[in-house]
Amino acid sequence: MDSQHYFSTAPSGPDRRRPLRVSLAGRERDLVTSGGIFSPDGVDKGTAILLSEVPPPGGSSLLDIGCGWGPLALTMALQAPGAAVVAIDVNERSLELTRENARRLDLANVTAALPDDVRNDILFDTIWSNPPIRIGKDALHELLLRWLPRLAPGGTAWLVVQKNLGADSLQRWLAAELPADYDVGRASTAKSFRILRVTRQD
Repeated sequence: MDSQHYFSTAPSGPDRRRPLRVSLAGRERDLVTSGGIFSPDGVDKGTAILLSEVPPPGGSSLLDIGCGWGPLALTMALQAPGAAVVAIDVNERSLELTRENARRLDLANVTAALPDDVRNDILFDTIWSNPPIRIGKDALHELLLRWLPRLAPGGTAWLVVQKNLGADSLQRWLAAELPADYDVGRASTAKSFRILRVTRQD
């Protein structure tokens, strides 16, 4: 699909809801999806690798950067039912779908919000993201420097990035740009993807 659609606040294509059956947190789930969002037909390869490689989220405050229809946020909420999960996206349709899918799974601990609607005083114990690399380097850097400093002390962020889309250079850039109490490393490599781990020291 044309990438401008899912980077837009209001996608131009019609919002035609359709069923989506996917496996999340070890079980098949019946959800809904629509056009004009990222990976509308299921869990994309990068997100699937992230979900298979990272440990269950720790802590009580969790963040999904770029939620789409909700696979990461929903999995977080299923694995950590006592935690508050915030799912952010600039795409209003993605937020609506994440809210609807959370309702379908009876997940009252998911809040889907525009980035500017998240309170500035909230810190996050775990962050998961398949970041939108194709928005361009400057916009990606701005996005990551806005949210990774919101890690709580002792918190960890997990990012999945394709090798051929600059995973290694992004790792070096994050190591150089984040504050001194942050550690940036490569947790694993799976197929054509890197899992980057960003931890904030206690």
